[in-house]
Amino acid sequence: MAAAQVVAKGSVVSPCGNRAVPGLLGRRRDAVAAQMTPSAVRIGGSWRKNAFPGVRLALGTRRSRPASRSFSASPVQMNMNLAIGKSMRWWEKGLQPNMREIESAQDLVDSLTNAGERLVVVDFFSPGCGGCRALHPKICQFAERNPDVLFLQVNYEEHKSMCYSLRVHVLPFFRFYRGAQGRLCSFSCTNATIKKFKDALAKHKPDRCTFGPTRGLDESELLALAANKELQFTYTREPELTPMGDTPGEVIAPEPAKLPAATKPLVKLGSEERSLVSPGR
Repeated sequence: MAAAQVVAKGSVVSPCGNRAVPGLLGRRRDAVAAQMTPSAVRIGGSWRKNAFPGVRLALGTRRSRPASRSFSASPVQMNMNLAIGKSMRWWEKGLQPNMREIESAQDLVDSLTNAGERLVVVDFFSPGCGGCRALHPKICQFAERNPDVLFLQVNYEEHKSMCYSLRVHVLPFFRFYRGAQGRLCSFSCTNATIKKFKDALAKHKPDRCTFGPTRGLDESELLALAANKELQFTYTREPELTPMGDTPGEVIAPEPAKLPAATKPLVKLGSEERSLVSPGR
């Protein structure tokens, strides 16, 4: 009974049956006994034995730390990030397949010449022009609705010298060209006067059959571009056509009309016919 009371008070009984007195020696023996025998773990309100002696188990939800990974961006991804980060210029937004920007005077002349019977709208703009920026979305809408019309953009800031030669001094400014007719009209408009652009497009859009080579810029404009030393553009005036005869280069002049020979009046004197001679002959 006494032994049971001692055990109840916290004494530890060794596997040999000896009673150990609580103290430093008893704590050491308790540690050795805990390593030798399976420890009990409480799981969900019940005690279970641990299969690993001397090891404490902590059961429960444990948050796993995210593994640190180092990602190396590929060159393509870096270029995409740079392209997205770079703000797009306003005159490049909303462009349609039938819209392109002119790079030089020669490019403008060739684009108009190669367009053939296609209607071409040349849009002169400036990046710092508020009216040009406000009108740009509507011009893109016109281009989307009229895919058969070619829209050419000329940046005034990059081609000032060319615009001076073409006598463009007001922005935004538009010129319409088509086939052998060449320039059809030219005008300036804003959002307030956009009806002017609509009317010109409706007037010149219908297909028309023109005879002769594509004209493009006027000859005076071509000569002005060629005379501009700041532009790398050359133009040679074509010789005028003259009526040709049998021999090349020979011009047939009309012969002067021949007057009939003067006849002297006849005067009958009796049965003889005598010519009337004027006095002094």
